[in-house]
Order: sequence, then C-alpha cells, then structure tokens
Amino acid sequence: MIESGAMKTIFVPGGAGYVGSVLVPLLLEKGHAVRVLDWYLYGEEALDSVRGHERLTEIKGDIRDTDLVRRVAEGADAVIHLACISNDPSVDLDPELARSVNFDSFRPLVKICKASGVRRFIFASSAAIYGPSDASEVTEAHPLNPITDYNRFKMFCEEALWQETSPGFTTVSVRPATICGYAPRMRLDLVVNILTNHAVNRDRITVLGGRQRRPNIHITDIAGLYLFLLECPAGKISGKVFNAGHSNLFVLELAEKIRGVVGKRLPDKRNIPIEVIPNDDRRSYHISSDLLKRELGFVPKRTPEYAIHEILDAFEAGKIPHPLEDDRYYNDRMMKATAIK
Repeated sequence: MIESGAMKTIFVPGGAGYVGSVLVPLLLEKGHAVRVLDWYLYGEEALDSVRGHERLTEIKGDIRDTDLVRRVAEGADAVIHLACISNDPSVDLDPELARSVNFDSFRPLVKICKASGVRRFIFASSAAIYGPSDASEVTEAHPLNPITDYNRFKMFCEEALWQETSPGFTTVSVRPATICGYAPRMRLDLVVNILTNHAVNRDRITVLGGRQRRPNIHITDIAGLYLFLLECPAGKISGKVFNAGHSNLFVLELAEKIRGVVGKRLPDKRNIPIEVIPNDDRRSYHISSDLLKRELGFVPKRTPEYAIHEILDAFEAGKIPHPLEDDRYYNDRMMKATAIK
C-alpha cells in the first residue's frame, strides 16, 4: 500500500504554525528534506528544536509573493499546505486580508507547484466546512454549508484544487476536527486547550453555550496523517477528501472531562466551577472518520484526555509562560497587534 520513500523534498507553507511545529520535526525524523515558508508571525521559536538541521530550509516570506513561491517550490516532490490566517475571529478582523491570504493566493500557488514538478499536494482544510448539522454522522458526502468566511475560503480552495488534479499531480484534502494538544508554537484559542488553560490558570472553566457538538483530534495524530498521506499510492487518495477526527463531544462534556483530569492532577483545583454562559454559537456537528479508516487504514489514537495531560505537563514544565497575558498563544490577538496587509 505504501510508496516508501517516494516523496523526498517537502514544501510546507505555514510550517512554523501550530501544526507545522509538530509536523516539520516528524518529516525530518523520517528522512525528508523540508522547506518552510512562513511569516513567523507568532515568533521565531516554533522550529527551535530543528533549526540548523541540514535538511531544513526556512524562508521568512509571504505566500502571496508568486516569485518567492516559485523559487521555493522548484524541485519539491510534495506540498503540505498549512498556511492561512486561522480561525474565525482572526479572519473577521480583516476579511480582505484573510481572503487574499487564504484564498486568492491559493490557486496561483497550486499552479506554480504543479508547473514546478510537484507530484503531490496535501491541503489542510477544516471539518467546520460542513457548517451546523444535526446529522448523527457527518460524512464526506454531507453538503457543504460553511457559515463563516474562514470556512468558505476552505471550500473555495478545495474547489480550485480539484480543478488542477491530473495524472502526475495527486491532490488530497483533509478536513480535520478541532485540533488539541501541546505544540512548540502553542495555541490557547482551541476548545480543549482553552478550557484546560482556564482550569489551571483562572481556577474556573467558562463555557460559551456548551451544547455544541465538537469533534476533536490530537495534534500529533493530524501531523501523522499528513506524513502518512505522503506515502499513500496516488490511486488511493487523488482527488479525494477525508475527515479526520478522534472523538465527538459536547463542549460541556469536554469541560467536565478537563475538570476531572485537572482535579486529579492538582487536588487544590478539584472543585473549580464550570460557568456556562448562553450564546448563539451555531457551530455544532458530529463528523465521521470511517472513510479514513476504511480506505486508508488510518485511525487517530490520542484522546482529548491525552491532550489535557500533555498540556498540564507543559504548564508544569514552564513551557507555556504567561498563558493568559502573552498574545502569541492567541491568533486573533496577534493579528490585532501586527500591521500586516
């Protein structure tokens, strides 16, 4: 099933972000050469553990710069496209900027990569592309009804990607659940990470709504999936989309799990309150990842509880200093603080 070693040089737009900071070291560990193109908006530290590696090339720049993209893509075997202004609040701060980065730059980048000899293009989409759904299992065949610009741009990018699919240019889109867990470029604006931070550092967990259904996947599992897709035979994946999630839980369920884990690890926080604030968040859906298991044999293994323990370990080790004050952990706060156009 696996085309072992087929992809050697991997171009990772957005490789210094949350997922990239876990994925890039894995790619290097597997023997790939890696080229990262990133703004480094959230600091230079994301890839500190591998900086200077003989097979890593880091380029600080803008994916909207087609000349730069052409130079970086030349000779690459595959692309794992992670670059975007990520999450709804960040996109809403400057919709025109978000469109230019998240969508307008996408087709030119794909065309350049294809013309440069790239043979495989893996796109990081989003499970939120489906929009709100009461379906018991949201499969890849579910209609797309994105309700935010962030997810509309993901839908538009998928449409553009399918138009470029051809023999010799394998394309695949992954629709991840909400990602959780510790990473060197840490985010504290994703639901499991948010609520764990609240429990440890605010002594209460604030839940907005609570009855929204949210799928979750650990960051190491999603990074592992991108690595796995580099070696899958083209016929198994080309022109296809795969949901990727581990578990589907109500947000209030997650809060209760977090309180339980934190209480066992930190007895003085055993009875912290869960504060539920009503809101009109419509983002609720329950995804199925059966296709990923059935067709490719890939099954995410790490639970939300694993992520909670991992984040607690990071707090205890001092790896996430100033978690409430430091803007680096919050995408929208960094966007506000940065004059990017």
